[in-house]
Amino acid sequence: MDVINHREAVPFVTADGSTIRELLAHRNSAIRSQSLAEARLAPGQATTPHHHKVTEEIYYILSGTARMTLAGESRPVGPGDAIAIPPGLVHTIENTGGGELVFLCTCAPGYEHTDTYL
Repeated sequence: MDVINHREAVPFVTADGSTIRELLAHRNSAIRSQSLAEARLAPGQATTPHHHKVTEEIYYILSGTARMTLAGESRPVGPGDAIAIPPGLVHTIENTGGGELVFLCTCAPGYEHTDTYL
């Protein structure tokens, strides 16, 4: 049984500039077809606009406020919001609040730097 505690996951910076902790993925568990990570952005920070050719994503906001832009459409998002990001659509998220933005990111297939296009 694979159980990974947040404190055990080593943070790293993704190709789009966010800091994530990969909680479950093929690199650290029996999971093969998806990944789950916690992402964090400091106030005023945004991910570099990017897209994924193969990977679909879901962002789920845990804390903080942000502006999500997907395929040219922007809207405010906050705790409890889930955002669907289909493959091929350029997207970015910007922390618009005064505190850290924390969100979960699921990817299917699992996250790879090689499927991130800036």
